[in-house]
Amino acid sequence: MKVLVSLNFPSIGIAMLKKEGLEVTTWTNDLPMNREQLITASQKHDILLSSSIYKLDADFLDQNKHLKLISQFAAGYNNIDLKKASELGIPIANTPNAMSHATADIAFGLMLAVARKMFHMHKTIISGDWGHFRPQANLGMELTGKTVGIFGMGRIGTEFAKRCFGAYDMKVIYHNRTRNPEAEKGLKATYVTFDELLRQSDVLSVNAGLSEETKELFNAEAFSKMKPSAIFINTARGGIHNEPDLIAALRNKTIWGTGLDVTNPEPMKPDNPLLNMENVAVLPHIGSATIEARNEMSRLAALNIVQFTKGEPIENLVRT
Repeated sequence: MKVLVSLNFPSIGIAMLKKEGLEVTTWTNDLPMNREQLITASQKHDILLSSSIYKLDADFLDQNKHLKLISQFAAGYNNIDLKKASELGIPIANTPNAMSHATADIAFGLMLAVARKMFHMHKTIISGDWGHFRPQANLGMELTGKTVGIFGMGRIGTEFAKRCFGAYDMKVIYHNRTRNPEAEKGLKATYVTFDELLRQSDVLSVNAGLSEETKELFNAEAFSKMKPSAIFINTARGGIHNEPDLIAALRNKTIWGTGLDVTNPEPMKPDNPLLNMENVAVLPHIGSATIEARNEMSRLAALNIVQFTKGEPIENLVRT
């Protein structure tokens, strides 16, 4: 079996594949392959170890219908045409759970940064504007006892809620496709409708996957239902929020602030007005960027391949 490793992933997974006697080709350039390179290289291999940065659409899959497996170095898989993959009989696997703690930490950090205007205040030092003490200037807000709303109470949403509940005794409410009894018991979380989530949340964190149902769900209409003192956090997928609507909501003081690890589109342009707003903190999609998380993602992506080649059930098979 020939395996194409399409990015410079951590070595732990590559070592696993080689230990199993698989023929591995690794792309070691810092820049990812362009589309033509990926298509051509994939045509010479049996298995693709991919990333969410690559668009594996119907055209790509038609040109690589011979592939026996695509293992995704990510929890999400909205970059893959699952319907087409299913039609061609190409199984898809991913790496859930690996980045739950790392991404929850980023969401928590963004919440704090926005609440205390940390990014903005850091810029005042660089610009030489750190002046005299002004008792009523640059005031942020405290989080203790506030209500945190979780949109998507899965692994990451639950970990984020644990941090909010444990550190600041925040009231936890959530909206999810299904109820989460563990969160309701352990975090005293309350299931609410989407509209109630919007209206009640002091901090609203998006932790759901991108789908047709969630695409730009957080738009002008949604922001208009939120508190003017609310903080909007998105560490899931940028496509879940409408960015022009978010900018307008901040400018009009419809909501108070926002913290983003994902943007719409990505990468964000350096002249985006969000980057110079006082109550905003933006990061370049680094939710899983810890040594531990990336190593675990590499291990799980490789494990999918090892299980497949051994004829074992794939633990993290995506149901298409």
